[in-house]
Amino acid sequence: MTVIPLFISGTEIAFIVFILVMVFGADKIPEIARGLGKGMRMVKDATNDIKTEITKSAEKHGIDTDLPSSVTSDIQNEINQVKDDIDEITGPVKRKF
Repeated sequence: MTVIPLFISGTEIAFIVFILVMVFGADKIPEIARGLGKGMRMVKDATNDIKTEITKSAEKHGIDTDLPSSVTSDIQNEINQVKDDIDEITGPVKRKF
């Protein structure tokens, strides 16, 4: 699972919690959090089910499931080659921002 940093300070979190309490009231926040948690779990389970079905179907039809990683590495190699070609063409002429 990939974690994306949000770069939110403690003061900003406190402000968000304050606004939530003012809008929904302290008694409704646990219900809202529970509902959001259940919804997120359902989405995660559905995503995992879809991934499993796609993998099973690919294996059934004889498609290599490691293909995306090889395709990704091929694309990355091509991108690096193009970058090198561009650097070679531009040579000493570079823009400074």
